[in-house]
Amino acid sequence: MRKNKLLLILTAIILILMSIVLIVAGGWLIYLGGSWYYLLCGGAILFTAVLLFKRSASALTLFAFVLAISVIWALWEVSFNWWQLVPRLWIWFIIGILLLLPWWRKPLINGSVSLAPKLLSTSVIITFIAGFASLFTSPGVITGQIVPKELVIVNPQQAAGDNWTAYGGTNAGLHYSELNQISIDNIDNLQEVWRIQTGDLPTDNDPVELTNENTPLKVNDRLYTCTAHGWVLALEPETGKTLWKYNPAISNEGAGTFKGWAHMTCRGLSYYDAEHYLQQFPDSNIAKKVSMSECPRRIYLPTADARLIALNADNGELCNSFGEHGQVDLRQGIGPFTPGGYYSTSPGLVTKNLVIVGGHVTDDESTNEPSGVVRAFDIYDGHLVWNWDSGDPDATKPLPKGQVYSRNSPNVWSITSADEQLGLAYLPLGNQTPDQYGAGRTAAAEKYAAGLVALNIATGKVAWNYQFTHHDLWDMDVPAQPILVDLKTDKGILPAVIQPTKQGSLYVLNRKTGEPIVPIDEIPVPQGAVAGDWTSKTQARSQLNLLPPPLQEKDMWGATLFDQLSCRIQFKSLRYDGQYTPPSLQGSLIYPGNVGVMNWGGVAVDPARQLIFASPNYMAFVSKLIPQNEVSSNAAKASEGAGLQPNKGAPYAVIIKPFLSLVGFPCQAPSWGDVAGINLSNDKVTWKHPNGTSRDSTPIVPLPFPVGVPAMGGPMTTASGIAFLSGTLDQYLRGYDVTNGKEIWSARLPAGGQATPMTFMGKDGRQYIVLVVGGHGSFGTKMGDYIIAYALVDNK
Repeated sequence: MRKNKLLLILTAIILILMSIVLIVAGGWLIYLGGSWYYLLCGGAILFTAVLLFKRSASALTLFAFVLAISVIWALWEVSFNWWQLVPRLWIWFIIGILLLLPWWRKPLINGSVSLAPKLLSTSVIITFIAGFASLFTSPGVITGQIVPKELVIVNPQQAAGDNWTAYGGTNAGLHYSELNQISIDNIDNLQEVWRIQTGDLPTDNDPVELTNENTPLKVNDRLYTCTAHGWVLALEPETGKTLWKYNPAISNEGAGTFKGWAHMTCRGLSYYDAEHYLQQFPDSNIAKKVSMSECPRRIYLPTADARLIALNADNGELCNSFGEHGQVDLRQGIGPFTPGGYYSTSPGLVTKNLVIVGGHVTDDESTNEPSGVVRAFDIYDGHLVWNWDSGDPDATKPLPKGQVYSRNSPNVWSITSADEQLGLAYLPLGNQTPDQYGAGRTAAAEKYAAGLVALNIATGKVAWNYQFTHHDLWDMDVPAQPILVDLKTDKGILPAVIQPTKQGSLYVLNRKTGEPIVPIDEIPVPQGAVAGDWTSKTQARSQLNLLPPPLQEKDMWGATLFDQLSCRIQFKSLRYDGQYTPPSLQGSLIYPGNVGVMNWGGVAVDPARQLIFASPNYMAFVSKLIPQNEVSSNAAKASEGAGLQPNKGAPYAVIIKPFLSLVGFPCQAPSWGDVAGINLSNDKVTWKHPNGTSRDSTPIVPLPFPVGVPAMGGPMTTASGIAFLSGTLDQYLRGYDVTNGKEIWSARLPAGGQATPMTFMGKDGRQYIVLVVGGHGSFGTKMGDYIIAYALVDNK
């Protein structure tokens, strides 16, 4: 009996501690204009604890009331949404079961007849039924089937075939292959057939954002890949055997370590075959020169110390005819920058005469960063043919030696595309740093930043541009490769460019003229930027989008009602007026956040079925401006932590961080990452559902909850109607039926797969799927140095 009394006392003490948290934090939430539930619940729980101390059966009755009201409140807020309902109720459900056990119940009843246990049993059963019923609902899921009446004839210039000749399969960037050997009927026989380790692993001197984002090329009977440190490997495609390897020996001059760099990555390589271009353009004098050189087939490598290197694709030796002994120094005309502050993270765009490169510029470092210039170099000898600087857009003649491009102009850090028949290159433009403060930006920056620019390939002159974010204060860089596809419409086949964006819109434009094919609306947006800055009255939103609904207090989430309460307090403390809420001194909630609904991985387009396969992310971030005179104080540094971005030269630094609870869970309810199918025949999202599990994100014990997790890395589709995607936080490569989004195959990976898969046909007659599996420092996945290939084990 004494043991039972001790259990009651211990339970009462725990309930008192819980009630104190609920009353204090719940009162704060009410002060901020939030829900009354937590305060009222805390008071009832405190009274329940008092009754337990008194060993009164009324404790069971009162707790039955608390549990019943909690169920009603939770259902009113989130209905039968399991991932939001259960975290609100499970603690009270467990306590209710404990109070019904004999060791707790008997001292309270003490042999008397009481209805209290029956009332509590009823509340417990109701709670269980509500939770169980919610297992059979699918809030937010869209089900459907994309079944075209007939397949559209695919433009051979846009689709990959036996080879994978450029980052996106071709310079059109569809991430689509016409191979169909691996099909929905036989994908169960798809297995790993080889894996290698490159040897390029993180070191103590590397930046946190060491990222393995490479999509290999398959050309010239070889598989070409690059590592985060810029090593190039040529592999035998069917076995993974290394044929040659090149190490550019990246310099950390001026730093002594790579730790001060923003990040280090090699997203891809570029390939040039003179014979291929001579067949297409017999009059190309440049292609003739290359064909007669020591390197008729070339690999172009951008390095993290700002070089562009040309390698002989056959043997890995430097092409001495290109630049200075095979290298062009991309620092020319850029001016000073901190080590790692400028270089090309993405592959150059190779055309018949030119290799065109942009560059990464470190965000939010200062107002005096390198130019975002895009430069076109002669494919043969590497001399500068033209330059397009968005800060001085009309001056395309090569910059004379000794002069510097305009500082701090919007850059092109992602992958570019080209339509050589039209003679146009398509550039996804970033922002002018600093991202969250825009006063003083130039007229050119206000015109071109955060938009798509089409340049004449031969001259670098602007053909047209379309801006997607006006006066960008949210780091809404255009992050993904523009996709060039021939689109079937009511007006016939139109030449389209589809641009995925961070803000969730998929802009569909005529790639000849830049005119919208899918309507784009200018919508009113929140006003009230910080003093000295301003906001655009409207922003461009495509009618084809994967934009999530605005957040509400009831969308705040946590593993328990306590961390959910902390998120509600944060939510009500921040400024949030919907998408495009300006950054503020108070702190603003930015949703979608700067990681974006879509990032550099982009989307894949199936041109035959006229559909888009996408993997949208939904993560909110917090953006808080800090006056520069407060940045230097130790108190400010200690309170704001490592998320502080200096913005030297601007009146404000900025804190950018994910919107997380006190225990590190996302504050918004799942799903945080989906897969979606868009029918381009009607521009509608036909199916959409959560993608990926929490298996590799839960502490101590892996718990594979199918919550839908973010993905960093893009999808790839094939003619057989299968999409492959590997970028999720959990370590899997997955295969999907593109018509309905059903997951039909998966393979466990030894590290993070934050790269885009590719496919090719081997000389042995087998179709291969290849993926770089190296992890991602900024995404927080397990690091590695693997390249893995999959093929059908029985090809009969």
